[in-house]
Amino acid sequence: MFIDNFRLRFYILFMESIQQLRSQFQQELLSISTLTQHEEISIKYLGRSGSINTLLKTIKDVPLEQKKEFGATVNGLKKEIEHALEEKKQQVLSQTEDAQYTDVTLPGTPYARGSVHLVTIAIEEISRVFSKLGFNRMSYPEIEWEQYSFENLNMPPEHPARDDFETFFVDHQPSDVFGKMILSPHTSSGQTREMQRVQKPPIRMINLAKCYRPNWDASHVPMFHQFEGLCVDTGITISHLKGTIDYFAKEFFGANRKTRIRPFHFQFTEPSFEVDVSCGVCDGTGIIDGTKCKICKSGWLELGGAGMVHPNVLKAGGIDSDVYSGWAFGFGIERTFMMKEGLNLDDIRVLYSGDVRFLEQF
Repeated sequence: MFIDNFRLRFYILFMESIQQLRSQFQQELLSISTLTQHEEISIKYLGRSGSINTLLKTIKDVPLEQKKEFGATVNGLKKEIEHALEEKKQQVLSQTEDAQYTDVTLPGTPYARGSVHLVTIAIEEISRVFSKLGFNRMSYPEIEWEQYSFENLNMPPEHPARDDFETFFVDHQPSDVFGKMILSPHTSSGQTREMQRVQKPPIRMINLAKCYRPNWDASHVPMFHQFEGLCVDTGITISHLKGTIDYFAKEFFGANRKTRIRPFHFQFTEPSFEVDVSCGVCDGTGIIDGTKCKICKSGWLELGGAGMVHPNVLKAGGIDSDVYSGWAFGFGIERTFMMKEGLNLDDIRVLYSGDVRFLEQF
């Protein structure tokens, strides 16, 4: 009986100490006028060696039948103190006029997060598609020689593409072997470089790089990106070219898209073709609601050029054209990406405008 009375008195003392602690805190809370004082009182009551933790350590001395109630009471006081301190902190912050004071515990100012540029997104998507077919991703020099950009591609000195209205020439001493230095006007210069590097087919290359031409309008910019496909082996035919382009179109644009090839002329391929992809807006019909489609006007959109690699180009790359054959194509990355369904981009220049309002959409 004596022991039970002792435990009861002991428990009453503990409960009284909790009430005293609450009263003491409430008085000190009223005295807080700066964040420094707020921090000191927070540590005093809630710190590792603070009053609340000290009380919790004494729970081992509380009679078993009162432990649960005692613990709940102390934790309730802890939450009460935390809530009161947070309210006081906001009050002090709203009233302080000390401009030199910085509260390092406050959350920082959030900054807008950027995103990957549309061209980079397109490059990664294109690379993934061709990697499934076993193509190696390459990137050859942006500053090139005439030899690789023109002579090796079967383009004679009088070809219009070699005029300074079509190509950026670099103010550099010409080479007796390679000719003038230029900013690469196309990724096709990578064809013979890749052949010379591999030396012996099979060759499967996808070359993604920047190109430069002095053009600036709704569908052209002076610096743009191209991707070049090259496949060289024995028995390569136009069917392999058409099948590869079909596969790319369905993977990149969608399962319902189709491609076609039209006869054309390029110096470095024979035979040569223009490649079209069916319009995703009118589903290749050329008609929307009884009127001509404003995007394609015919049901087809032009992707770029392609063809079987010219024997002279194979020879320039050190490949025996009597044994091996190959195909190549070159498409503009920006133009190809603009043909994706739902983008509705009618001016290629917006990609490089730096307008955050446009870029934030992607």
